[in-house]
Amino acid sequence: MVKIDFSKLRQFQLTEDSDIKPFKCADGDLNDFLFEDAKHFQRELMAVTYLLEYMEQNKTVAYFSLLADKIIFNPDEKGVWNKLNRNIPNSKRRRSYPAVKVGRLAVNEDYSGQGLGTFILDNIKYAFSNVKRLGCRFITVDALKTAVPFYERNGFQYITESDKDDETRLMFFDLKNFINV
Repeated sequence: MVKIDFSKLRQFQLTEDSDIKPFKCADGDLNDFLFEDAKHFQRELMAVTYLLEYMEQNKTVAYFSLLADKIIFNPDEKGVWNKLNRNIPNSKRRRSYPAVKVGRLAVNEDYSGQGLGTFILDNIKYAFSNVKRLGCRFITVDALKTAVPFYERNGFQYITESDKDDETRLMFFDLKNFINV
């Protein structure tokens, strides 16, 4: 494992001309997405991918993809919906709320376990709660079962219990909680 110096990271948006530096994480699907699908998703306006490079190592240390999303009222999950609505003034409550989805988030296995994933999530939280280029109340993610504990540690909660036995869990983070921290 290479000790990372966060001040030497460079984050940028993937473009057609981007040269993706070497990257390998523990999940083959995440590796394949970066090298085979990320540019296509971007061309089709389906997701935007950001790379983090470690300038000293000439490697991609992490990447993440973002896309638009929304949380929609499910009458079968009234308890969850009540929990979501609890922090929203009555006059502003809706049947759906704007969100940004973390479509992919992966850390190079050489840099795992050093807080890079949390660093990325905190930057996403900051960008959507403080920069305010668009209205966005929540961050959502379809967390792989193996990644659920990571998202829980980063303040994400379950949107539904109906997926508790699935390979992925739909989770959310309320950006108001980040502003108030």
